[in-house]
This record gives sequence, structure tokens and C-alpha cells, in this order.
Amino acid sequence: MATGGEIDTDILSDEIYDVLCSMCENRGKKSEGEKFCVDCHDYFCINCVKVHSQVPVLASHKVLDKSQIKSGISQGLSRAPAERCDRHSHKHIDMYCQNHDNVGCTTCMTIDHRSCKDIFYIPEFIQNKSYQVASREIQTKLKVLARTLAVQANKFQQDKQSLLKRKAELLDDIRKFRQEINDQLDKLEKCSVDEIENKFKLLEDKIEEGLKQLQTHKAKVTSANDKLASPNPNQAELFVHVKMGEDAENVANKLIEDTKVKITVSDIEFQPDRNLLQKLKQNKTMLTKTAGNLLQITGEQSYCVKVKSDEQACHITSACYMENGTIILVDNTNMKLKRLESHNYTITDCFYLPEDPWEICKINETQVAVTLCSQQEVHIISVGRQIKTTRKIKTDFIYGGLAYSNNHLYISGRTSVYIYTLSGWKLKQFSTDQSGHDLFINSYSLAVSKDTTRIYVADGDKGLIVLDNNGQIVSKHLLGASYCHLTEAGSVLVSYYKNVLQFTSDGELMGEVKKADSWKSRILSVCCNPQMSKMFISRAGEDNIEVYDI
Repeated sequence: MATGGEIDTDILSDEIYDVLCSMCENRGKKSEGEKFCVDCHDYFCINCVKVHSQVPVLASHKVLDKSQIKSGISQGLSRAPAERCDRHSHKHIDMYCQNHDNVGCTTCMTIDHRSCKDIFYIPEFIQNKSYQVASREIQTKLKVLARTLAVQANKFQQDKQSLLKRKAELLDDIRKFRQEINDQLDKLEKCSVDEIENKFKLLEDKIEEGLKQLQTHKAKVTSANDKLASPNPNQAELFVHVKMGEDAENVANKLIEDTKVKITVSDIEFQPDRNLLQKLKQNKTMLTKTAGNLLQITGEQSYCVKVKSDEQACHITSACYMENGTIILVDNTNMKLKRLESHNYTITDCFYLPEDPWEICKINETQVAVTLCSQQEVHIISVGRQIKTTRKIKTDFIYGGLAYSNNHLYISGRTSVYIYTLSGWKLKQFSTDQSGHDLFINSYSLAVSKDTTRIYVADGDKGLIVLDNNGQIVSKHLLGASYCHLTEAGSVLVSYYKNVLQFTSDGELMGEVKKADSWKSRILSVCCNPQMSKMFISRAGEDNIEVYDI
């Protein structure tokens, strides 16, 4: 037997008491461990034990001659594993919880497994057991996983390159389109580029995060595999490596499933708005949003719309955007129309109404119509420099919902929808379906497509009901819809108690735009600006409105 120098490996392979010095082994050198530190659970050669003893923090450790621990080895106990605990780096992984099939240090067991009954010291637990077969099996699995992770990481790299290429193409389209319009495009170009950059930044971050996780777990899988492949491991060490390999396998499999979602770069497109020259002063981006895209909220702000003359809390039941960029609000409890400037969200004008107004709709650039529920009237109101009533349409029913399209007013009573001319003639009434059942119970809000082929009704009891221009049901969704708004792109926003949902023009659910906030009051109205860059929400009894960037 060699002492304090190089070890004869042929002799060591036949002597179970001969062990390697941990410090020398870490340096790639083989020296026989003559001393054993009870606290470190490591063996040291004659030279290294001197270094160990000179470290002040290790001076109190108990160091034994190898001969002093022979009795424990002769009783068939394997040497304790040298693997350090990830959570408690000063501890070794020498304990096993059979209840959870998990290895750890004594501190891990004390903290995480104190209620478990079957906790074992690993050298004792693995007596007369072999884990060679399990080692080979997990080694094979880890090799396969390492290859799969590498393939998936490569795919992410390719997706990233495609994403960057597509990004460059879209930005180039934006700049080419810029040449067709006038000097105000400089401002719009920056907004448009920022919007594209933000969208791609989200996807780039997603890819980078996925790539980082794949690379990290590939390294862990490879490390676990390398440990299992190391020559002649003792049984305790092998047991730990098997369990760690199984953990690496489980985590890697889950990551592989989580990262299989394909990122389709073609879904993001730049579609130039050829009417931009006419709307240049109002538009804030060069991008047009299509009805097929679910709106995404990117920012939120709140603005107070209460004025000194208000005697009660605001109850904004409806709003509409005008061509000049202002927003006309309907304050039901204070019986007013309020003009809101969209650039700074301040009230610049108010107009008193004789009764409680409910819903408003735009007729043209200078006129709106608003329903007065209990008075059974629709007022046509000029919203030029001075707000004033220009005409009244009298009906014989109490109503709330109101929309305008193709020179016709669409008015909802509680159980019917009526079509009127602007001069006050009633043209149609929709009350029942083909089976004679009531179409509505408590209709609150209306919207109508530009071509009048679709009528959208928000019913407080039946939900969103979509009709064609003959009054036939196209689709029905939800229960208790309180407001509906048709966007410029043709999709429909519907407030459902405290959240906002988006539907296609035929009433198919696209998804949730605004999740419910449990601490806030119910939503009364929702609408988007013509450029679909802002979404406006009002709530019951709230003096503030919420404006979302989309």
C-alpha cells in the first residue's frame, strides 16, 4: 500500500479499505486517503489533511485515522456519498426519504420531510443492493434526452433567425409605405416601428427564455449522465446519481413538452391603411388591426371625469369617439353629455339633458344621437363648438340601446329591436324568433355592422345575441351581457359583468381582452378609438374612466 504518494491502482481495486483523497481527486490526482473528516465526510492523504487542519473554519472538525473507521466498513456499510447538497452546500447528500423517493442532506430531511416515517441513512439503506441496472437505464434515457434537447435548442435558434428575418421584412414594408404619404409620417413611423419592435421583443424574449432553459437543462442532463458513466462508483454514490438522473429526466421531459409550441412569425403582418392620407392627423400608428386579431392590453391609465356641477357619482353608461379626436360621454346619474379631450383626457364641455340618458351613437362628424330612457325619446345632438339638441324622435316604448348605420337608427326596447329613419319613421321591429319565442328579455346595448347585415344586442339576461338584417338569430353567447361595441376592424367587444370579451363579426368568441378585477365595480361600457390603439372602460358609480393601450 502506498503512503502519502501516488496509489497503485491495481492494488486499490482489490482492497475495499483503500480510498482516494478527495482533494487530490478533485485535482485529477490519485492519492490514498489516510485520514477521514467526520464533519466533511471526506478522505484526505497525509499532505492534504495538513492543509485541511490549517483552515481556521475547519480546525474544529473531527479527523480520524482510516483504521478508526474500519469497524463501520467491515460491517458492510458503504462510504457516505460525496455529492454536495444544492441547497445546503456545506452538507452531503447522505439521506433517503422512501416515502417521497427523494435523496437529500440531513437539513433537507429535517425541513422538508420531518413528517415522513421512512427516512434512512443511505449507506445503511443500500446494503446488499445494486443499482447498476437502474444506472444503465437512466443513462440511456439521459443520452436520448440530451439529443432531444439539442435538437429543440437548434430549432429555437432557427425560429429566432426566421423571426428576425420576418421582423426586418415588416419594418422594410413600413418604411416603403412611408414614402407615399406627407411630412407628418415622421411621427407615425416612430410609433409604428415601436409597435413592431415591442411585438417582436416579446417573441424574442420568449425564444431567448426557452433557449436558455433548454441549454441549462441540457447541461444538467449531460452532467447527470456523466456522473452515471463514471467508472466503478460505490453503491451510495451510484444511488444518488440515479435519483438525480431521474430528477433531471423528469424536469427535461416537462421542459420539452412546454417548449413544443410553435411560434408562427407569419401571424404578425404589416397591412398598410390606404385611407391613411385622409386620416393622418388622427392616426397614431401605421398599422391596421384586423378583426381576426385578439386585442392585447399593453398599458393602463385612469382619468377622473367628474366636474364640479356633478351632484352624484358618475355613472358613464356609454361613449363614442368623434372624428376630431374627442370622446362624448353619457353620464346617466348626472343627466349630462360630457366632451372629453382624448389627448389629455380632460372634460372641456358639458350639456344637460332633461331625463336620464343611456346610450349614445355617432351619426356623422358633428352629430350624435342619445336615448332618454324614461322620456321615451331619442335626441339628435350637435357636438360642434356648442353642444345643442337639434331634433327629437318620439317613440311609445322605454328603451336603452342605440346604434346608427346606413341612415337608420337601431333602437332597443326591453324586449324588441326597432329600426327607424332619422326623420322618425318606424320601419321594422324584431321581437320573436322563428319559433315565436321572445328574442330578448332585457336588452341594454346595440351595435350594427356598417353593411347592416349584423345586429348585435347585449341582453342582461340572455347575453350577446347576433341577428341578421331579417331578425334571424346568427348566434347567442354568454348570460348577462351589459354592453357591446363594434370596433373599426369589425370585431365586437362585450362587457360581461367585470371582464371584456372579444367576438368575431358572426358572434364567435375570440377570447378575453380584459380579465375581471374582483375589487372593482361592474363594467358599464367599453369602446375603442378608430385606430384601435386605445380601449376605454367605464364602471358603475365610478368617477374615473380606464384607458388601456392595445
